[in-house]
Amino acid sequence: MRPTPKVRLDRIDILRAIAMLWMTAFHFCFDLTYYGFTRQDFYDDPFWTWQRTCIVSLFLFTAGLSQAVAVEQGQDWSRFWRRWAQVAGGALLVSLGSWLMFPNTFIYFGILHGIAAMLVVVRLTAGWGGWLWPLGALAISMKWVAPLVIGALPSLAFLNQPGWNALGFISQLPVTEDYAPVLPWLGVMWWGLAAGRWLLRKRPQWLGAGDAPAVGPKRALVVLGRWSLSYYLLHQPVMIGLLTAWVWWRG
Repeated sequence: MRPTPKVRLDRIDILRAIAMLWMTAFHFCFDLTYYGFTRQDFYDDPFWTWQRTCIVSLFLFTAGLSQAVAVEQGQDWSRFWRRWAQVAGGALLVSLGSWLMFPNTFIYFGILHGIAAMLVVVRLTAGWGGWLWPLGALAISMKWVAPLVIGALPSLAFLNQPGWNALGFISQLPVTEDYAPVLPWLGVMWWGLAAGRWLLRKRPQWLGAGDAPAVGPKRALVVLGRWSLSYYLLHQPVMIGLLTAWVWWRG
């Protein structure tokens, strides 16, 4: 049994919505620290760094699931590029907004930039079948392999520089507010793609149905998941605006 063409499956949207809500809570805590209401180390404390890893992983895994559904439903390249342009445009807006707030550490290759790059690779490799699982593992392993290789071959240290470090084959993290390079994160999206293609063949019901309930929490999550890009672009400006207003009011 295959899904009806061009139908969104609600459990993928729910997973995406969970990632969005988790990300919102994470960013709100970050904003509280930025404004001096709390003191947290978001760059080195494992409590926060592991949360970021889980949030990004959930985002990219669901992106892979979505691509599996799109391919299965026969999405053509013109439709793909329209959606890709929205993601890439959002990435540019994130860079601009972060440059205004953090000119020295602005986001030049964050999660939306990474998704835009990886979507193209994932779409081109969607037919690779079972190979996606070991290739995904190989991509993820580059997080640990790359520092060893660059340490042994110092001539490759140029890969740490902005531009080159979008690939993710690095030995030192850049100083930027968000960073989601192709490696190792492509591996997570590949796993999402592989899992989605397997589920569509063997357990399509696990991905849910195309019609969400008219009301209730599940409906709210589905709607949030379907408007995730808009929500992603707006949630931080709204929270920062409210906190700025609060600081001014307390003045």
